[in-house]
Amino acid sequence: MTTCKTASKRYAIEFGAAMAAYVAAVFVSATLLKTVTHAIIRPAVALLPMVPAVFVIIAIIRQLRRLDELQRRIQFEALAISFMGTAFITFGYGFLQLVGFPPVSWFAVWPIMAVLWLAGLWFSKRRYAGGDGGDE
Repeated sequence: MTTCKTASKRYAIEFGAAMAAYVAAVFVSATLLKTVTHAIIRPAVALLPMVPAVFVIIAIIRQLRRLDELQRRIQFEALAISFMGTAFITFGYGFLQLVGFPPVSWFAVWPIMAVLWLAGLWFSKRRYAGGDGGDE
């Protein structure tokens, strides 16, 4: 049990530090974009938050690799639900844009994925907690 707690603590530190750096980079980028006018520098400033975002991704992948087989399967199913659900929602809305619905920012994609990942975790955990480990 200590190893699990240690792994969870390590993940919380890695993920938390990466997210803190990401939030700071978002604020720095937004502030700099108000003053930087040079056409070549602006894209680099706009993409500044992507540097710590790489470390968020690394923290998540490292945590997934630390999980046991059952937890990995639960995460895999949750991510599959998130992937397919996000594709379904974004493609569906894309078709609605063809008939005049307003465009939606790309920033909307990650929240959709995150909510569907959480929903997928809930469904997958319920499935395995209920003892129904078989395929449907």
